[in-house]
Amino acid sequence: MRKPFSIAFIVRDPLPPIRADLLTLFGAEMPRYGLQTELVGQSGSGAAFACASTSAWQAGGMHPVGSLASRFASVMSPLWDLAGLLRARRRGRLACIQVRDKIASGLLGRIAAGLLGVPFVYWMSFPIVEGFEVRRDEIGRRKRGLAWLAHAARAAASRFVIYRLVLPGARHIFVQSSAMADWLAAKGFARERLTPVPMGVDADLFERSRIAPSTDPRLDGRRVVLYLGRIAQSRKSDFLLDVADLLRRDLPDLLLVIAGDAPSNDEMAWMRAEIARRGLDGHVLLTGWLPQEAALGYAVRAEVGLSPIPRGTLFDVSSPTKLVEYLALGIPSVANDIPDQALVIEASGAGLCVPMEAAPFAAGVRRLLIDPHLAAGFAARGPGWVRAHRTYAILGKDVAAAYARILPEHAA
Repeated sequence: MRKPFSIAFIVRDPLPPIRADLLTLFGAEMPRYGLQTELVGQSGSGAAFACASTSAWQAGGMHPVGSLASRFASVMSPLWDLAGLLRARRRGRLACIQVRDKIASGLLGRIAAGLLGVPFVYWMSFPIVEGFEVRRDEIGRRKRGLAWLAHAARAAASRFVIYRLVLPGARHIFVQSSAMADWLAAKGFARERLTPVPMGVDADLFERSRIAPSTDPRLDGRRVVLYLGRIAQSRKSDFLLDVADLLRRDLPDLLLVIAGDAPSNDEMAWMRAEIARRGLDGHVLLTGWLPQEAALGYAVRAEVGLSPIPRGTLFDVSSPTKLVEYLALGIPSVANDIPDQALVIEASGAGLCVPMEAAPFAAGVRRLLIDPHLAAGFAARGPGWVRAHRTYAILGKDVAAAYARILPEHAA
């Protein structure tokens, strides 16, 4: 039997990982194909994992160096990642070095891979450079001072490093969606070097029959519509309130459940203020952060799921999880027309795809609430499509096949 091989995987997310595309895909699925992972990155809190051992990650090793809570994290993380990479190297011979969504560490990873004589692989789940440019432009619209100059310099330097130095040196690039692969191909990167890995679900966790419905009495007797995900001004989360405001006019028992948190207290306060300003306190339930089990309990009480994602460079290449989660749970859904969501709706036949405008969204929700036959058909088609196309077992097979092409000498 061929010995499992390991990749050193430098990640942007806090360690230990909580995102399913790391925790499930690399923690559970890749070991089935003989791939172990040495995770390298920063801990999510000051000292929680300062002494974490490599045994904390059963699919290989975990090497947290530094903390994302540190005020020096943005400057120090490349050096911390280098230290973690050296720890991973001491664990044994590596098949490749892979970096996810980091720019300076991506350059260090490429150099280290060259010195070790192993392939360099990049994993792009978000267009980081374009995110920096959006932030630069937001500041520039207010005032062009030192803050704008610093953000402009960061964006320019990042663009040069990622597109001229990091990605050209990658043997392969994993991307978030087919739309992102097309976007990078248009920039000159060979399409055969790009593998889309969209977001999926853990089939066991999203088996509806195993989920206990929420007993929150505020849901009783209401027509529950759900948004499962993060709240942020950059995501235009107040759009959800515009939709609820339209729906309540002829559906007085409507209740929009927003099951998710915001990246900061300021963002959550903004959302609460918007709810109050519109007089929607009796029609919107903002739960804040919930454990996954509790959030899914609210989800299975919903009649319709909402997935509005703003159009534009940052999100058009994304692969939102929430729509796939709704479908896995058998929740009829209304989503807007970013490429991945349009593909999922068309292929699954389990929801409605509309522009991200309040009136079409409200009309789609209303249609599902008043037409139980249509809603039942969508609900019936969603779980089967997800099991066939978007579970991590299915996605893991595709990723493993890509590694077999990238690293044929190590393929199981």
